[in-house]
Amino acid sequence: MLTKRIIPCLDIKDGRTVKGINFENIRDAGDPIELGALYAGQGADELVFLDITATNEKRKTLAELVTRIAQQINIPFTVGGGISTVEDVSVLLNSGADKISVNTAAYKNPTVLNEMARQFGSQCIVLAIDTRFENGDWYVYLNGGRVATTTKTIDWAKEAADRGAGEILLTSMNNDGTKQGFALDITGQLSSELNIPVIASGGAGTMQHFADVFEIANADAALAASIFHYKEIEIPALKTYLYQKGIQVRF
Repeated sequence: MLTKRIIPCLDIKDGRTVKGINFENIRDAGDPIELGALYAGQGADELVFLDITATNEKRKTLAELVTRIAQQINIPFTVGGGISTVEDVSVLLNSGADKISVNTAAYKNPTVLNEMARQFGSQCIVLAIDTRFENGDWYVYLNGGRVATTTKTIDWAKEAADRGAGEILLTSMNNDGTKQGFALDITGQLSSELNIPVIASGGAGTMQHFADVFEIANADAALAASIFHYKEIEIPALKTYLYQKGIQVRF
């Protein structure tokens, strides 16, 4: 049985780790290099580093910062933000990233997923989807949650998997930062209908929320930010809790 992964997320703005609620009210949460090293030492399975304003500000993720973070950790490391071309992927992988996360650019030009997967392999291409529940269904949002679309999340996730995405990073905007739990319904739908791993993001507040998203929604991994940044939940204690509930985790 594959182990369930715990993934801290480092949302980066102007070189600092930040955190908001429902994608707004951003506040500082620390130095990304120090936090990355801390989480690696605590037993995090992977890290995700997202330059949250790169796409909206039409600039590229800072490759130098990626290099500095990668030098401090020994676990797989995903980078996203402003990635739109095969060349962008090459730069970041060469800077030390193990995977890249692409969001808005892939939606606007879906063939880029085919190109990236063909050149680098599906295993390092993560499609990030920001989704909001409205009018009775879950819909895709772009540009860091600022731009609505009429595309249903499940439809886009299936297309992306067919085009070569190796993993889906699913963030519920309704749940993000609320600490009320993950969006179990849409996460479970993707987990059951896709043949690639699904990372659940948005809403973690308690250890039970992690157990729920693994047991009820069958997510392959769970990502969180503020509860780790502000030491509300420590990764070793979380893994012990999950293990005691019969959920396979890596120690």
